[in-house]
Amino acid sequence: MSDQPAPERVRVTGPLARFADGFRVDLVEQGYSLWGAQEQLYLLAHVSRWMQSEGLEVEALTPDRLERYFVWRRRQGYRHSLSPLSLRRLLGYLDGLGVLPLDDTVLSPVDRLLGEFRDYLLRERGIKASSAGLYLPTARLFLRERSEPLEDGLARVSAAEVSTFVLREARQRSRRSTETVVYALRALLRFLHVRGLIAEPLVEAVPSVARRREDLPRALPAGQVKLLLDGCDRATTTGRRDYAIVLLLARLGLRRCEVAALSLDDIDWRAGEIVVHGKGSRIDRLPLPCDIGEAIVDYLRDGRPRGAVDRAVFINACAPLCGITAPCVTDVVRYACMRAGIVPVGAHRLRHSVATELLRRGAGLVEIGQMLRHQDQTTTRVYAKVDRAALSPLALPWPGSER
Repeated sequence: MSDQPAPERVRVTGPLARFADGFRVDLVEQGYSLWGAQEQLYLLAHVSRWMQSEGLEVEALTPDRLERYFVWRRRQGYRHSLSPLSLRRLLGYLDGLGVLPLDDTVLSPVDRLLGEFRDYLLRERGIKASSAGLYLPTARLFLRERSEPLEDGLARVSAAEVSTFVLREARQRSRRSTETVVYALRALLRFLHVRGLIAEPLVEAVPSVARRREDLPRALPAGQVKLLLDGCDRATTTGRRDYAIVLLLARLGLRRCEVAALSLDDIDWRAGEIVVHGKGSRIDRLPLPCDIGEAIVDYLRDGRPRGAVDRAVFINACAPLCGITAPCVTDVVRYACMRAGIVPVGAHRLRHSVATELLRRGAGLVEIGQMLRHQDQTTTRVYAKVDRAALSPLALPWPGSER
């Protein structure tokens, strides 16, 4: 018997059998390997058999009934594919066909308010969807602790309750996670005040997280940046992609989210410019250096998958063939470090490297701030501490010692 995968041989019975062939074709078009497509079809067949035993049709496949499926799957002894995340590809395909039931779930007061809060962050505050997603868990936790009815509970919120909430969470979290809690809670309190649900703006009651101001921006030496680039095997499709990504980070100082958000429509080849979608919905046009342009063209011609489902410049190396995410950009840098024999660092370290190199070559802080697109000059001032040659004349001699 052959060990080669054969998705077309997966036997499907039950109400999902009529979708099996179309789903298989969709998986192949999305760039799934034969093994990956076969696994997805096995999962479809398993769900379909359960639906047949329960007497369910596709139109009855609601989230509540899917939870019952996963409970049943666990009882059958399965140790993988035990959450709705494992069915995202199948559910996405069925939803695209319009065969899934409409979501008529009645939202709770907390969920309804969270939806309004998310819209407020996206539309009025200009926060990106990814950042808004980080704020919602904290907002949900804070709102759930209010007494019912929710509006009355919010009207009674005091500054002491706000401070107690933050201090309690700070004892259970890292410094970075606590900062997210602080930012999210401040945004929520502003929203609640604008909505008239709290009488006073309680933002000042949110404690700040102590920061270690003595930390300096850490940059990679120029030689190590070259090692990262040389470690990308440009004879492979993934290597061509990674080379272009590292070059964007190391030359233009882009943030990882800005690299991930780069679209084919953001490159103006005639003008030699790229459009960068930065923080707070800020949009900047930057010159496209020749070496970066050549690296991107090399990837687009001989690396970017033909079956990509969106117009992102950089696509996942494996299915689904959609645009990469910001964490994927960090992984690209970390893998490049390991190939070069360097201690792994994050993508933001290359941004620090650009600023430090500009400072070393005589650029002023204003120029560096413009290059990095800082909205506040105080953000750029931290790089003044890196220029030790310029700071050394300011150092006073130790008492009793020679200069």
